[in-house]
Amino acid sequence: MRRLALVLSSTLLTACAVGPDFTKPDATTPEAFRMAEAGGNTASIANTPWWELLKDQELQKLIRTALEENKDLQRAAAAVEEFQARLFIAKTDFAPQMNVTTNAPLFGRKTNFLFPGFPNPFNYYLQGNLSWEIDIWGRIRRSNEAARGDLLSREENRRAIVLQLVSGVAEAYFELLQFDMQLDIARRTLKSWEESVRIAQARLRQGMISKLDADQFEAERANAAAKAAEFERQKVQKENQLSVLLGRNPGRIARGHSLTEQVMPPDVPPGLPSELLQRRPDILQAEQDLAAATARIGMAKADRFPKLSITGILGVASPHLSRLVANETAFGVAGPGFAGPLLNAQILGFQQKAAEAQARQAVAQYEQSVLVAFKEVEDSLVAVSTVREQRTAQLQQVDALRSALSLANLRYKGGLANYLDVLIAQRNLFEAELALMGTHRLHLVSIVQLYKALGGGWTPEGQPPVQALPAVSAQEK
Repeated sequence: MRRLALVLSSTLLTACAVGPDFTKPDATTPEAFRMAEAGGNTASIANTPWWELLKDQELQKLIRTALEENKDLQRAAAAVEEFQARLFIAKTDFAPQMNVTTNAPLFGRKTNFLFPGFPNPFNYYLQGNLSWEIDIWGRIRRSNEAARGDLLSREENRRAIVLQLVSGVAEAYFELLQFDMQLDIARRTLKSWEESVRIAQARLRQGMISKLDADQFEAERANAAAKAAEFERQKVQKENQLSVLLGRNPGRIARGHSLTEQVMPPDVPPGLPSELLQRRPDILQAEQDLAAATARIGMAKADRFPKLSITGILGVASPHLSRLVANETAFGVAGPGFAGPLLNAQILGFQQKAAEAQARQAVAQYEQSVLVAFKEVEDSLVAVSTVREQRTAQLQQVDALRSALSLANLRYKGGLANYLDVLIAQRNLFEAELALMGTHRLHLVSIVQLYKALGGGWTPEGQPPVQALPAVSAQEK
């Protein structure tokens, strides 16, 4: 046995695993992002923890609740635990496998058993079956590589869900604040139109304006009422969406600062493009999927070679229970065993081709993930850079339209202008204020989307350090 162990050890040390070894695919990365601001700043907003980027205290509480209670994240964490167990199972294939069988009195009587070599059919026995596969071709080693790749892939998937959850809660929260402000604008405008309708009806009764003029004011009032109802619906539906992200039944969502009071960093440097390949969890997940698929090629190839294993039987048997532990009752046999494909050799060949095709799919998925990552970063960068100019222009537009409406009202009440001037000014201001709130939200969301596209802000537990944020009470949750 000692010589056998030495021979097996030397064989395993010199043997190499069949199949290709995993190599990370080459990915062409630009020297700088196309839409990045000039100046050579190599820092990245992705290095900022999410609780330092999103400073609204209520938003931070929502995110922490989601990281604790979100069901998708809990499922991803359970998947990591599952594949940790699968990796441990794969590692046990290196060790000998042994099982024990025995017979014993059943309900006070001896179990009937016929053991070869014993004339008496009533025997007591204890038997151990040993099987140890010698990993000459590396099938077990490749199996462990595949299991490790699967585990790391699930871990990267959990990271991706953490990042997606942080950004998803922030985006939904900003949309909710947008609907709040748009609803407030619609209600304020509705009240203004109701006053205009009241004045128009009075002028109609006095014969100062026609029925057509009064109907135009009524139509604009109805439009503002319809908009208010629409924003009310969107607000409640967004609260329901946020509640699901938080892992709880639909309900009211607490607010912190208003949309226009949200604080975001003035500069959002993206860093170097090469960092994206080491930071984005979806790219790293695709890389680990490719590593697992590559290892499965070796597994499929090793299955086409004969398997060498050490098998044995050890045990004791006796017709009498009192003599079961005597020396003469012991028996055992051990020796090498070979098993190789014969009629199923062609099937195993197709299994290898299938594994190779799966690896090619994984390569294409990795390359696609890289392309999508750069596209998302560039889209977010151009959104951040242009939405500032858009918001500045819309602020100027709203200020001008407010001034125009004030003058139109004064002229209309003084009899110096007709109703069309007031109607057009009020309508334009209403639409401009709604659009401005949408741009405010777009500015905040574009920064969050850039943060997500760069793969930043996550921690292994998805939580800030204890000193960064106060604990959340049960009532706050």
